[in-house]
Amino acid sequence: MKCFVFIFLFFSAISSNAQEDKIFKVASDSVSFKSADDKIVFGGTLSKPVGKKSFPTLVMVSGTGKQDRNGTMAGHKIFEQIATYLAEHGIAMLRTDDRGVGKTSGIYETATTGDFAKDALAAVAYLKSRKDIESGKIGLMGHSEGGAAISIAAAESEDVKFLVSIAGLAMSGLDAQLKQNADIVAASSLPDYDKKRSNEINAIMFKTAFRYASSDSLEMKLNHAYQQWKVKDDAYFKTLNIQFDHFRFPIYNYVQNSKGPWYRYFIQYDASKTIAKIKVPILAINGDNDLMVAAEDNLANWKNYALVGGNKNVTTAKIPGLNHLMLPCKTCDNAEISKIQSGFSKEALTLIKDWIYKMISDKRKHQ
Repeated sequence: MKCFVFIFLFFSAISSNAQEDKIFKVASDSVSFKSADDKIVFGGTLSKPVGKKSFPTLVMVSGTGKQDRNGTMAGHKIFEQIATYLAEHGIAMLRTDDRGVGKTSGIYETATTGDFAKDALAAVAYLKSRKDIESGKIGLMGHSEGGAAISIAAAESEDVKFLVSIAGLAMSGLDAQLKQNADIVAASSLPDYDKKRSNEINAIMFKTAFRYASSDSLEMKLNHAYQQWKVKDDAYFKTLNIQFDHFRFPIYNYVQNSKGPWYRYFIQYDASKTIAKIKVPILAINGDNDLMVAAEDNLANWKNYALVGGNKNVTTAKIPGLNHLMLPCKTCDNAEISKIQSGFSKEALTLIKDWIYKMISDKRKHQ
């Protein structure tokens, strides 16, 4: 997810099937398919367990920022690690390059979260066209903003049979911006008076962007809101009797980004209405040290919003000591990620694998 500033641990009783503890060889094949309107060609990798005829399949949906099919972030190939582990344990995964990356065409910068949901459904449609994939066992896995994208996709299509959220967003766009940036500010080394100023201007700008997201006057309204705050803030800073003011809000960059289609769509995204439409099983996992997608708030929303729509089949887990990429961390900020030697949490991988098999087993019992 993007930012603009410089609950317990719960596991449902998930029993693993001894048959699924078998380690399979992995076949990873390059694949290509088109969007529903034939305008975009997707390049990806389908990883499958060798020698297994029946298996569930996941489509990986990335978070904010152009990413390759392996989910390469700060030296960590997060999606490749997940796909390899799951395929070794009998679960297939399709992961693709984002729009404008690698073998995938299209322009990432003009796409919205809604477009990424359509991309996920294009991947589902491709899997359904293959004879080696069971259409009744296709689910989506979303990371970060990908949590919103898979929610939109599942709310719109009955082809999606289950969801797995890893640090996935289950907050509305405005709330997510406010919470994410407040958490980043709180964890920063800024003096208290600059933390106060950061939270104040962030709230003003985010709420203004939300109010005028559909308006042609958005740029003017944002600049006006900033100038009004700046006058008051300059007067406030003088009362502090501090010689130099080091605080800067990136007003130009923020306004330019806010004018784009992605931000206009995202700031208006309503997670409560979207998730209430989802009728399939959901697993949501977060690390408790995630500064980008707050664990407690988002995990609670997955459950509560789904319940509003009558969906009680939601399992949530908060795993201690993990950051936004589900890596073990100490400072847990973005600067630390490239220094972390460990890979994606084995605890999270095991939980995902066991939940998928239990979910499929429960579904069979009720058929």
